[in-house]
Amino acid sequence: MDKGKFFINRLCQFGKSRGREIGMRRIKESILLMLVLCMGFGSLSGCSGNVGGAESAGNEAAEAEASKTFIFGDTTFNPENEEPDVNPHRAYSGWACIRYGIGETLFHYSDSMEMEPWLAVGYENPDERTWVITLRDGVTFSSGRKMDGEAVKECLEHLIETHDRARGDLSIESIEADGQVITITTSEPKPAFLNYLSDPYGCIIDMQAGITDDGIVAGTGPYIAISLVSGERLELVKNEDYWDGTPGYDSITVRTISDGDTLTLALQSGEIDGAYGLPYASYAIFQNEDYHISSCATSRAFFLEMNAKSAVIADDAVRQAIAMGIDKDGFVNTLLQGNGYAAVGIYPDSFSFGGDAVKAEKYDPDGAKAILDAAGWLDRDGDGYREKDGTKLSIRWLTYPSRQELPLLAESAQATLKEIGIEVAINSTADHNSLRVDPAAWDVYVSAMVTAPTGDPEYFFTTHCLDSSSANNGSYHSDELESLAAEMAATFDVSQRAELAVQMQQVILDDHAFVFCSHLKMSMVSRASASGLTAHPCDFYEITADLAPVS
Repeated sequence: MDKGKFFINRLCQFGKSRGREIGMRRIKESILLMLVLCMGFGSLSGCSGNVGGAESAGNEAAEAEASKTFIFGDTTFNPENEEPDVNPHRAYSGWACIRYGIGETLFHYSDSMEMEPWLAVGYENPDERTWVITLRDGVTFSSGRKMDGEAVKECLEHLIETHDRARGDLSIESIEADGQVITITTSEPKPAFLNYLSDPYGCIIDMQAGITDDGIVAGTGPYIAISLVSGERLELVKNEDYWDGTPGYDSITVRTISDGDTLTLALQSGEIDGAYGLPYASYAIFQNEDYHISSCATSRAFFLEMNAKSAVIADDAVRQAIAMGIDKDGFVNTLLQGNGYAAVGIYPDSFSFGGDAVKAEKYDPDGAKAILDAAGWLDRDGDGYREKDGTKLSIRWLTYPSRQELPLLAESAQATLKEIGIEVAINSTADHNSLRVDPAAWDVYVSAMVTAPTGDPEYFFTTHCLDSSSANNGSYHSDELESLAAEMAATFDVSQRAELAVQMQQVILDDHAFVFCSHLKMSMVSRASASGLTAHPCDFYEITADLAPVS
C-alpha cells in the first residue's frame, strides 16, 4: 500500500469509528467531511462503499452505532506538553505509541520482567559488538507493508538519526538486512543493547508510510491511530490484519482527562469504560462487581533531583536536611492511601539491586535540625525559617500536576520541611519541561519515572546522572560515578551489573544528589463489561489485543 492510500484509509476508518461517543449527528458530519476530502484526492478508490447518498449515510451511521468501542480516560496522556503525538522517534512519545497498542518492539517484558521475543523470534550475540536478530515472519504494518529486515533497518536508522537518547543508548554503528534477519554492529560493547531496543522508542514503524503532520505512524500493533487532537483525544481502530490474534474492539478512544475527580465521574457515569490515574480516594468507589481493578507494583519512582547550580543546594547540609526532612512513610500511607511503598534508592525491593541493598537518609526532623544548626542555618528573626548570611533558607520546588502524586508530595514536603525551618515555594506547572532546562528557575525538580523499564539497572543512570545524560537536569557530576558507569557499560554478567548498580546508587545517595520518596502501585479500572485491561510492572503495555468486551 502506498502512502496516499494509507492516509485515505485512515480517513475512511475515522468515519467509521466514532459511533458510541459522538452520536448520530457527528457521524453524519464525519461522513460528509469524508466525502468532500475523498473527492479532493480525486479518487474514492481508497474508501470502501458508496458514501454519496442518504441511504449510504444511514447505513454508515448504523454501522458506527453498532460497533464495539472502548473509551479510555488517562490523566497521564497529555499530548499538549512535550510529547504531542505517538511518533516513537520523538522524545518520549513512544510511550503513547506502545501503551495504546499502536507500536511494538522487537523484544518485550513478561509479568516477571524477563525479556521475551516479540516482533523478533530470537537473537545471537557472536561477539560483544554484534547482534544478529531474527524477525518474526508474517507481520505487516498497518500500512499493509510486510515487516522484514529492510523495514526494520530503515526504522532503526531513522531512530538513531533523530532521537538523541536512542542514539546514545544504542551506539549503533551499522545495520545489515537479509530477509528476516538483521545484523547490528555497535560502536562499543553494549551489554544492555536488547534491553534498550525494548524501550518504547524502539517501536518498529514503517518509514515508507511516513509520519503525518500530527505525529501518527504505521505500526504493527493491534490498533491503528487515525486521529489525534492535541491535549484532547486519540482515535484508534482495530488492525484487521494484526499478527497476534483478533483485537477485541472495533475502535478505541483515548481521552486526556487531567483532573482526577472528573475522571472518576466519567467512569461512574459510563462516559468512559476504563481509566488510568484515578485519585487514590476514588478506588473504593469501584470495588464492586460492576468494575474490574487491576494493580501491580512497578519501578516508577517519585523523586527529587537537586540543582547543583543553585547556591543554596550547593550546601551539602541543606541537601542532607531535605533528605532527612521528607516523611516518605507518611506520604505513602496517608496521602497515597497505601497505593505505593516508601523508597530507599532508585529501585524497589523486588529487584536484586533494589532498596534493600542500599542505605539512604531516614526521616529524622531532629537530626536535620542539628545538621542545619551546625552549618550556620539559624532562625534569627523568629519567622520559623532559617537564614544564613542574610539569605532565607527557601527552596524553589518545581514539579507538574499531570501525575496526581506529585502535587501531593509537594504539599507533604512543604509541611514537613517547614518543621525544620526550610521554606518550600511550590511551582506545579505544565510548563515544567521548559523550566527544568533552566538552572536559574528551580532548586529542586521533582518528577516521576519508571527507573528500570528495560529490566536493567543502567537505564536510570544513563538518562539522569552522568555528564552525557539527556535528563541530567541538575547538572550532577561525580568522578566515581562516571568510572563505575564506564565499568557497567562494558560488563555483560548480570550479577556483576547488579553489584555495580548498588555501588552507583550509594554514590548518588551519599552525595544527597537525589532523594527517592516512593514507588508506585499501578492500578487501572474498567467497567465489568470489559476484560483485559491489565496493569504491567514496566508500565508500558495498556491497550492490547486482549482488551475485549465480556461476552
